Amino acid sequence: MNLNNYKQLSGDASFRKFYRSPQNSVIVFSKKNKYLNLAIYEAINSCLIKNGVKAPKLKKEFYNKNYIEIEDLGNETIFKILKKNKNKIKIYFNAIKILKLIQKIRTKNLVTFKKIKYKIPEYTETKILSEANLFLEWYLPKVIKKARINKIRKEIKNSFVNLFKKLKLKKKVFVHRDFHVSNMMYHKKKIYLIDSQDAVYGNIAYDLASLIDDVRFKTSEELKNKIFKMFVKLNNSIDQDKLKNDFDILSVLRNFKVIGIFTRLSVRDKKTRYMRMIPYAWKIIENRTSKNLIFKDLEIKLNKYFSKKLRLKKWK
Repeated sequence: MNLNNYKQLSGDASFRKFYRSPQNSVIVFSKKNKYLNLAIYEAINSCLIKNGVKAPKLKKEFYNKNYIEIEDLGNETIFKILKKNKNKIKIYFNAIKILKLIQKIRTKNLVTFKKIKYKIPEYTETKILSEANLFLEWYLPKVIKKARINKIRKEIKNSFVNLFKKLKLKKKVFVHRDFHVSNMMYHKKKIYLIDSQDAVYGNIAYDLASLIDDVRFKTSEELKNKIFKMFVKLNNSIDQDKLKNDFDILSVLRNFKVIGIFTRLSVRDKKTRYMRMIPYAWKIIENRTSKNLIFKDLEIKLNKYFSKKLRLKKWK
């Protein structure tokens, strides 16, 4: 297949490339790490579909040629709809209903189209902290002088560990892991979930934090609170104080991860456009850390090492 004959679509932060074919389908191409980006990607989509969540269906697989063919969901993301729609609360309510659906999923053992068994992993302490530490691995060297890096890295890493130990909710649920409005497509008057290959079993607050404190789409404090309350109303058996505690912690850890990933995309992959969102990621972190005493230790360190001017820096 000559992909030059097809229109390339805007991609995500993975190694996948997307092309629209004339057969009402999308070609998903991935030569690097193709087992994750093609086989597991499709297996998770199939799992979602079996559990009542809309996701792109597989049409054909050409794994030996590094691509699969999936259903074409068009170009309309929920992100785009929200930008031009004043009734945001209704749209977010529909997203919360989808979140509730995926958190009911109990399937852990999958079989890919290559007939290889795959078990959805748990979102362990090691994994969550290694992701937050991407901030220290990639962003720190970009903004801090080399002589100070090791000291700062050690101090903030200790704060991350202490925060994780303060999580209170123990029950594990299906976690999409990138549950935000840019990963939701509006197709045939339904919301479809995409970019699901990194799904895990973890804390119920994680995807909620991804949705509410989404660095890609700026929302008011009022709207954030309304979305949180909607989730609580649909999950009234959950201890609200414990949920809020875990929500705040996971939002902060996630946005440090986001800053790290965006910096890595810029430095390693030359995808510089993501750097523009870093000031808002800092704002989200500040919003959560300034209102909860469990962040006091971390907040002191952040104020010591990362000036307001640095956090607001506009990256090209």
